[in-house]
Amino acid sequence: MIGKTIDQLKVGDSAEFAKTVSESDIYLYAGITGDFNPAHINEAYAEKTFFKTRIAHGMLTAGFISAILANQLPGPGTIYMGQELKFLAPVRIGDTITARAEIVEIIAEKKRVRLKTTCTNQEGKQILDGEALVSPPKPPK
Repeated sequence: MIGKTIDQLKVGDSAEFAKTVSESDIYLYAGITGDFNPAHINEAYAEKTFFKTRIAHGMLTAGFISAILANQLPGPGTIYMGQELKFLAPVRIGDTITARAEIVEIIAEKKRVRLKTTCTNQEGKQILDGEALVSPPKPPK
């Protein structure tokens, strides 16, 4: 299976992915990456922080954007070239995050696509803003 090639994409195309962040998501991410920041895994520590509870890793949330690019838009075969991120608000255990990617530019001569990337929580609050640059899959021969 292959995603959409550059000729099949247009400015304004978009896709979304939603997931409720669980405690096990945070522990699995910490184990995979080695990021054991106590703000993510130690409730006693986290209670003393500005957030008053544990928060999810920012890059865990950013990974939801990767899921869109890899699975939906452009889809399988896409190569991530770059990502700019601004973390605007924390993600807590139990938050449902909706990631969205929308094509804002097609750079045909370089076979690249630029996408606006955002994540919002269940209350509609934007928690992440960014921009991705990808190389969509090549057409089958």
